[in-house]
Amino acid sequence: MNISVKNNYYTLEQKASLDPKRIPHHVAFIPDGNRRWAKRQQMRSIEGHQEGSDNLIEIVKAGKELGIKNFTFYLFSTENWSRPQEEIDALMWLLHTYLLEQQSSFVEEGTRLCTIGNIAALPEYVQKTIEETRQVTAHCQEADLIFALNYGSRDEIKRAVQSIAQDIIHKKIIPEQISEEIISQYLDTAPWSDPDLLIRTSGELRLSNYLLWQLSYTEIFSSNVLWPDFTPYHLLEALLNYQKRERRLGGA
Repeated sequence: MNISVKNNYYTLEQKASLDPKRIPHHVAFIPDGNRRWAKRQQMRSIEGHQEGSDNLIEIVKAGKELGIKNFTFYLFSTENWSRPQEEIDALMWLLHTYLLEQQSSFVEEGTRLCTIGNIAALPEYVQKTIEETRQVTAHCQEADLIFALNYGSRDEIKRAVQSIAQDIIHKKIIPEQISEEIISQYLDTAPWSDPDLLIRTSGELRLSNYLLWQLSYTEIFSSNVLWPDFTPYHLLEALLNYQKRERRLGGA
């Protein structure tokens, strides 16, 4: 799965087309279309996922070149457990091998691996690899790469409510103290600001139970390109589109 990575993805002219003061700090992705891509190529589904995982690191490095600091990817949802067991097993092994192969690259590039979701439900060998990669990259400060694994926004909110209820029972907090800010502190995403931009590939126009609380004021960009074909130039297109918008954040 190792791939050669370019040192520079963009020309000076392309970089100059962006306002450096308006680069989104946090970009969330729904990297959709791996299986459809594989079907079009007459390949197995897992080969589409492998192509997608190779592309992910390219897009992260290109995004870092443009100034993006946080990247969140929706990789395995709570609903994905309904897929055939053979596909689930293959996805778990792919995640395991991908992290092992990318650890040194993450460190070299200054990328810290983080996760959101109920990791405890993943296979034990995958949990160990995730924890190992977290520890290896814990000191990295160039960018945070956040993988949403066994993640569903409703499940996240449910777990947050349960934690708040427990803290009320133990008198760590009183109901009158609960605010939007307090709720956000109980979510998996508490360490990060809400995404400025959501990019979904393959032309789909739905959130799919992803970051429902955090995306309240996020700008959304839908690309018709399937994820394995999504290039750094498509990312540049998304950022140019984002910078043309006036973010109101709920205001008039």
